[in-house]
Amino acid sequence: MIVIIDYDTGNTRNVKNALDYLGVPNQLSADPKQILAADGLILPGVGAFKKAMDSLNERGLVTTIRQAADKGIPMLGICLGMQLLFDKSFEFGESAGLGLIPGEVVPIPANLGVKVPHMGWDKNQSQQADVLADKFNGQFSYFVHSFYVETAPENILSTVDYGIEIPSIVRKDNVIGFQFHPEKSGEVGLNGLAKFKEMVENADYSRN
Repeated sequence: MIVIIDYDTGNTRNVKNALDYLGVPNQLSADPKQILAADGLILPGVGAFKKAMDSLNERGLVTTIRQAADKGIPMLGICLGMQLLFDKSFEFGESAGLGLIPGEVVPIPANLGVKVPHMGWDKNQSQQADVLADKFNGQFSYFVHSFYVETAPENILSTVDYGIEIPSIVRKDNVIGFQFHPEKSGEVGLNGLAKFKEMVENADYSRN
């Protein structure tokens, strides 16, 4: 069972609809016991970093999510959910994140000659081999964000070129993040979610 962590975020229902379409057993839950018993977890997110972290804290889920990561449960953060996986963000001031992947969330520079927010379809380019990221190599997915993550190269599986190289897929062990919205990325996004389900079922978190 894949549990979608429910913390009053915007795209939770869309993620569930995508998993339902794929026939993936899933449930929305904010219950720590269900989260820690899950085979896999998805942390969705739309909106502001601090508000999302406040919501997770109010529900007592920050410790639960960290415990789940420590247990080795495969976890996928989507859009803002990916950014929450990192140490901190500078959106509306400095806010602490979940600290599951080392790095920071910073604004897309305003002097690049590109529109901010980064909104629309962009092409993913693999930076290292990975069973999940390979599904997106050379493929377009849908982005909506004004901030991006800065992290060590070993954590970056894929990037898009938006005046700067923006990490689009990140990973540290069993913790994975998509900066784009797979649930809004058509067949390519659905294929990525299906591959995550396959990884969960096979307990296969290797990169090859």
